Amino acid sequence: MADILAENLSGKAVMGSDGTELGMLYNITMDLKTGSLSDLLVTPNEELSPAQVPFDRDESGRFHVPVADVQAVKDYIVVRT
Repeated sequence: MADILAENLSGKAVMGSDGTELGMLYNITMDLKTGSLSDLLVTPNEELSPAQVPFDRDESGRFHVPVADVQAVKDYIVVRT
């Protein structure tokens, strides 16, 4: 995957590989020691049932999507679901 600046990802829509609109990118977590990215924090789509999404949620209800599950970044961030 080509390099993409994090500022270009802010507020981008996140979609599952099955076409489900999961929500909007809120933030990205990283390991401060290694600099590697860990998870995308996604604010869920209001119409989405938690049972439809295989990702863990934090106390704010945001999904933690492992960076390894990102398949493509274009108009949407597409993640493996």
